[in-house]
Amino acid sequence: MLLLLAEAISALAFIEDVRCKFPAIRSPRHDCQRKMEDLSFIPDILSGPLDVYRNTASFNWKRLKLSLEGDLELLKLKYKIWHILERDPLFAHNQVTPSVEEQKRITQLQLKKINEYKFVTKEIFNSSYSKRTRAIMTINEAVQSLNPSVSVKMAIGIYLFSNALLSLGTERHHKFYEATILNREILASFALTEIAHGSDARLMRTTATYDATRREFVVHTPDFEAAKCWVGNLGRTCTHTLLFAQLIMPDGTNHGLHGFVVPIRDPDTLETYPGLVVGDMGEKIGVNGIDNGFIMFNQYRIPRENLLNRAADVTEEGQYVSSFSDPSKILGAALENLSAGRIGIMQESCHSLASAVSIAVRYAATRTQFGEQDNEIPLIEYDLHQWRLFGYVAAAVVFRIYIERFAQVYLNIVEKSHMGENVDNLSEAVSEIHAMVSCSKPLLTWTTMEAAQQCREACGGHGYLKSANLGDIRSNHEPTVTYEGDNNVLQQQAGNWLLRQYEAARGGANLDSPLNTVAFLRNHTTIAKISFTATNTAQLKTTQFIMSTYKWLICYLLKQTYEKYEALLAKGLTKFQAKNKSQVYRWRNLTKAYSEYLALMFTLESIEKKEETLQPVLKKLFTLYGLWSLDRHLVELYQGGYCVGEEPARLLREAVMELCGDLKSEVVSVVDALAPTDFVLNSVLAKSDGRLYQNLQKALVGHPGTFSRASWWRQVVPSAKL
Repeated sequence: MLLLLAEAISALAFIEDVRCKFPAIRSPRHDCQRKMEDLSFIPDILSGPLDVYRNTASFNWKRLKLSLEGDLELLKLKYKIWHILERDPLFAHNQVTPSVEEQKRITQLQLKKINEYKFVTKEIFNSSYSKRTRAIMTINEAVQSLNPSVSVKMAIGIYLFSNALLSLGTERHHKFYEATILNREILASFALTEIAHGSDARLMRTTATYDATRREFVVHTPDFEAAKCWVGNLGRTCTHTLLFAQLIMPDGTNHGLHGFVVPIRDPDTLETYPGLVVGDMGEKIGVNGIDNGFIMFNQYRIPRENLLNRAADVTEEGQYVSSFSDPSKILGAALENLSAGRIGIMQESCHSLASAVSIAVRYAATRTQFGEQDNEIPLIEYDLHQWRLFGYVAAAVVFRIYIERFAQVYLNIVEKSHMGENVDNLSEAVSEIHAMVSCSKPLLTWTTMEAAQQCREACGGHGYLKSANLGDIRSNHEPTVTYEGDNNVLQQQAGNWLLRQYEAARGGANLDSPLNTVAFLRNHTTIAKISFTATNTAQLKTTQFIMSTYKWLICYLLKQTYEKYEALLAKGLTKFQAKNKSQVYRWRNLTKAYSEYLALMFTLESIEKKEETLQPVLKKLFTLYGLWSLDRHLVELYQGGYCVGEEPARLLREAVMELCGDLKSEVVSVVDALAPTDFVLNSVLAKSDGRLYQNLQKALVGHPGTFSRASWWRQVVPSAKL
């Protein structure tokens, strides 16, 4: 939600120099070439029981934290925000979950207070596009780690709306932009989904009909099924919404979905305007600080100028003019903003994953069980516990590096495109970046969901305490697999692009891949002939083995998916039917493998530039993530003939366990680098001092009503005994 970039189309203006080896990923200088920065602003960790493992680490955890963040000033900004909010009573944690309405009130007050703190300074606002956006991303990341509801309100209500105005609107909408991003007078929402239509946006039924006599659009909802729903900020607080409705001309011609700025409430009273029916969606599984709402329009009029008109416009006289001939392309241009939002969701997932594994690993290092009475064994020493957790720790690091670098590429390209440079291969680049995002969001959000559950279970009964914070992490993260693109639907879009590239490679045509993420498909026939030849685990624990195996896997899954799809077409099925019957075990597995390959590709490129003292542990984490992920593809590796016999599976799993053992001495310091401050992490099981039982006792004894007799005791005691 936090990377919401301006200029949706030009934002993807890939210039020619990104064609080879991802030069935009490259930093101006390697981490190891930098002087040793002063990291004293990061609080030192108190000595305690976790020292047993911290003292065995081969690296400085603060250096790793900086390396994962990627920028010293942004890391300082993040800690500045955390320290300020920790001192503010409004952001104090509640020991008991407030009512849903109270959560919404507190969240809105916290957003108001964050606006007052003006973390986006004039210096940041007036800086370069890339620097400004990175700073805004960091602010949202810092807030999300503390209260996801606030970050969602901020991302939707301020950043998504204001950047949509830049990318979809023109100069006449600049007043809305300044009122939102600069003056914070507008809190907005984004109204796309309807009760009966979500993923299939083309069939949405809210209309905006132009009235040439009054030079206004008349917005109308034909029935409840067409009501806009799940609109964040709409239920109680927003003053405007970015509405997507079918644009109807006076003669009845429908030009498809277009974006409109629609006033919803009086900003001075928050009363909804006449002609609107606005309601709150009610209690949800999580993020209840967000006032999701639904809305119906009853012949509601808005000025003609409220149409976002960069791609298409309606003249005062009622003539429709557009730079696109196909209405679906207009919709695609409008919704391209969501790609940036999905990258933001991936960044938020990285933080949720980091928090979950930090809690579970610190608990595992301090919780002892079995062994002699005076020499009990910490959970982290058990192979099973390492296997349950360390793959997710590796994923947290790999994902963090992947998304941090990918965001840099994205922002650098946007900044260059804003300078008016010539753009080559624009449509091809748009398709590739969309495919990358459409498979990576499912990978990161689903992995984080799995990790949250595994970490909860790994903390036993204590992990079920609200004060452990694992339940809130899981519940607040869960909607990310659905909003801004259902994961299963997004995977299908990524698969469509991959199949087009495979078909081109089969026919000897050029690949439409300016970022070269599937450049290896040019050699797909050669790759298909390789097989597993390792004879020991050392040969598996190499980047060459991992990357070459993934290339084989993707080529195999492409071949299987393509052949099944073509066979179904040959039987007379329509394209829609053939794709539908090719999803399970084909499209889905293919896009998962491709997304894992992307994460590994970007991470490997980045590790080579890290300071030398960090490279050994980062390479171990990279290798564990790669082999841990390949373990989940063993069926396909055997099915396609890459693996034969018992030996490959045995070696692969032995390598995973060896890496878990190697990382045992490093993992506590790794999660120290991943974790936010104790205040932000907010887990009684994972305070950085490692004093598990003292902290647990304090929380249990200090909980309101712990030692009180039940206020309702008279209602349950038999009346004869009263």
